[in-house]
Amino acid sequence: MATHFYTAASLDGFIATADHLLDWLFAQDFDMAGPMAYPAFIERISALVMGASTYAWLLRHQDAWEYSQPAWVFTHRKFSVPEGADVRFVQGSPSEHIDLINASAEGKDVWVMGGGDLASQFARDGLLDELWIQIAPVTLGSGQPLFTRALQLDLLEVARTRDFVCTRYRVPR
Repeated sequence: MATHFYTAASLDGFIATADHLLDWLFAQDFDMAGPMAYPAFIERISALVMGASTYAWLLRHQDAWEYSQPAWVFTHRKFSVPEGADVRFVQGSPSEHIDLINASAEGKDVWVMGGGDLASQFARDGLLDELWIQIAPVTLGSGQPLFTRALQLDLLEVARTRDFVCTRYRVPR
């Protein structure tokens, strides 16, 4: 069982524009079957963790909830829950909820799917095991940062999928 932050980022280290837009990402040519691609990654995941901005983005951009896994949303806001979704709203630090999150994953992996500040909180609390970062060939100049704290990482894997550089890192304890 491991906790992963799997995301795409611009070359200059942003995961979204300042307005939480991802148009820049969907304009890229990416391969869903390439190394470190999403379909193989999601098979190992049994619980999702996200912040309020990521959850709001999913509600706005998905026709229906795409995940069968329990989703944990760290937020102070009130949100609706899509029909048939297992969404659990929590407040506080990741360390306050990690036992329940891990229990909901039933021994499989957890995906911190967004955003950079939440992933940084997981790292701060010693709860983040790996980063999977798909680096897009674009710079944004500003936006939502990949991370909000300094981290020293161990490189595990590098691959190329079309125009993306795919990287996987271990977060040392």
